[in-house]
Amino acid sequence: MSSITERLGQVHARIARACGECGRDPAGVRLVAVSKFHSLAAIRAAYAAGQRDFGENYAQELLDKARELADLPALRFRFIGGLQRNKAKLLVAARCAIETLASEATARTLSERAAADGTELEVMLQVNVLGEAQKSGIAPSDLAALVAVVRALPALRLSGLMAIPPAGDPERALRCYETLAELAKGHGLSELSMGMSDDLELAVRAGSTSVRVGTAIFGPRP
Repeated sequence: MSSITERLGQVHARIARACGECGRDPAGVRLVAVSKFHSLAAIRAAYAAGQRDFGENYAQELLDKARELADLPALRFRFIGGLQRNKAKLLVAARCAIETLASEATARTLSERAAADGTELEVMLQVNVLGEAQKSGIAPSDLAALVAVVRALPALRLSGLMAIPPAGDPERALRCYETLAELAKGHGLSELSMGMSDDLELAVRAGSTSVRVGTAIFGPRP
């Protein structure tokens, strides 16, 4: 597992360089290690190397891992997969942050379950910035209404916006990131979850406060 430690160091160095190039403090960029399908041992190795935030795409896998790793007191999970209302119970039980909220109905279900559980959930809204048919997320034109709904719900804390960029097209990815940053600013939201293994530098320059990196830390998924 020593390679995980080395790779984490390399990713942190990339973030620091990108921040240096645009005059930002690297402390303002959260690294989320995407641990989907990776082993508990791999997560423990990353944790031992100082990593604290981990991203998972499947609710049941996230909850199982959270329970198995309950002995790691500072471990934090973030849900970054497709969000369905029937998964709300699992995510509330895990008490994780949720980055992919994109509907009023799901927001209300999450809030109801979190309130019943006596907890508050951090949520981000996923925006389909460029209107790609194959991707989830709310349209920019519908964002204001959903922001208002979520802010009014008692057990949710809206922290920011999240987006998945077009693959293999840096120019469109940059446009996606810059637009998301403008949307967040327009709604008074400080958190931006954008940027992955291949383009985190681009995202940092556009204002990302949270990059989601899997392969560059853990290697190819098993």
